Amino acid sequence: MRFISEYTARWQRRHELPEPSTVYRQMADWLHTPLGKTLLTSERRMLEPLLARVFGYHILQVGCSNQSMLDDSPVGHKILFIPAIETGANAPVANNEALPLMTESVDAVLVHHALDFTPDSYRLLREAARVVIPGGKLLIIGFNPLSTWGVRKLFRWRNNLPWNARFISSLRVSDWLKLLDFKIDKVEHGAYMLPLNQLRVVNSATRLESIGRRFISPFGAVYLIVACKQVMPVTPVIPRWPRIPRPVIVRPVGETAGARRGLRQKQAKSSYNE
Repeated sequence: MRFISEYTARWQRRHELPEPSTVYRQMADWLHTPLGKTLLTSERRMLEPLLARVFGYHILQVGCSNQSMLDDSPVGHKILFIPAIETGANAPVANNEALPLMTESVDAVLVHHALDFTPDSYRLLREAARVVIPGGKLLIIGFNPLSTWGVRKLFRWRNNLPWNARFISSLRVSDWLKLLDFKIDKVEHGAYMLPLNQLRVVNSATRLESIGRRFISPFGAVYLIVACKQVMPVTPVIPRWPRIPRPVIVRPVGETAGARRGLRQKQAKSSYNE
């Protein structure tokens, strides 16, 4: 029992995520490595045609670093929060799981690997879905477990980023989006480079990327989900008033009998004259 408890505690320490501020700082450093730069280049290539078709007044990025992915967006007001105050940073501070924004106030939200580095991914996704307006877009980029990067995560020997990310599958995220009344418009895979931070391997990323895109392989390092928030149709409620019966005019009994007697006398007189 002691061995099992020690193994469980070791497994939990190995799979637990650091604080958000630590994730932001370490991911910012890792994205400046050759492998990180190549990954960002591939993700920007995937996002560029999609962001060009997203219009509105406000667009939000919920990410895992201070690296902005919204430079190609035509939307004027771009929002990017950071988890803690940093020296020289002019970005607002907020928690990704409790956004200080009104419900249905943002035209589009980009979730950039934020689901991979949070202990409660569904809560973060629900919060991102809350601020999207009806008919707005939700773009999600995450690590694909069905890839060489997912295999690299299984055989990691140190608890370092990004290999300690959660690597949630696109099918699971799509199911969550359907529960949140989103329609899946597109699921795309990319970044087919090998998960080795070596210059020789990184230089071959362009060739592997072209091969993967040619065959539309679902085994890329990352996936991109584009979803649209459904607008619930409003059915007008027509009040059903009780039908009032038409009034029935009833004559008095004596008046009716007198009218019939007079009618019979007229008929008798006309027949006598004939």
